[in-house]
Amino acid sequence: MKQKAVLMDAMMMDRALTRIAHEIVERNKGIDKLYLVGIQRRGVPLAKRIADKIAAIEGRRPEIGILDITFYRDDLSMLAEHPVINSTSMPFAIEGNKIVLVDDVLYTGRTCRAAIEALFDLGRPNQIQLAILIDRGHRELPFRADFIGKNVPTSRSEVIHVLIQEIDGLDRVVLGDVEEKG
Repeated sequence: MKQKAVLMDAMMMDRALTRIAHEIVERNKGIDKLYLVGIQRRGVPLAKRIADKIAAIEGRRPEIGILDITFYRDDLSMLAEHPVINSTSMPFAIEGNKIVLVDDVLYTGRTCRAAIEALFDLGRPNQIQLAILIDRGHRELPFRADFIGKNVPTSRSEVIHVLIQEIDGLDRVVLGDVEEKG
């Protein structure tokens, strides 16, 4: 990827996650029966950060689940011969609760579809909401986020990389061009 621009630095990411945490608490009138579920990989540390910020607001931290959607993807055969399988951990009941799915980038909507399908295999929540750090547009499925850190209009020839301290060693969102293969 050829980097074109830094869209968010660590401070901007932190502010966006703080705002998302406040919006989640406000929309849900607190955090009763509310659980955050991070979509593997980068959605997991983002969910943990949002949960910490909610704890600072509400005085208690919502529980966090971890969701691996690998086998629910509609492009599984195109990923790799041996796709990397991460863990799913849901230390609470899905049934009858409010779930906030957390991920880094919303693009086509296919990850959302896979995540919802995976959740329903674990139980039937009362409500599913979506928190996204970056919404870049170009939806192929009819999904929209309830909580958005930043809207970034992009072209299909561009790519967004969310770098997260816990995985990448720094916090940053960068815009780049897709490198042509050839």
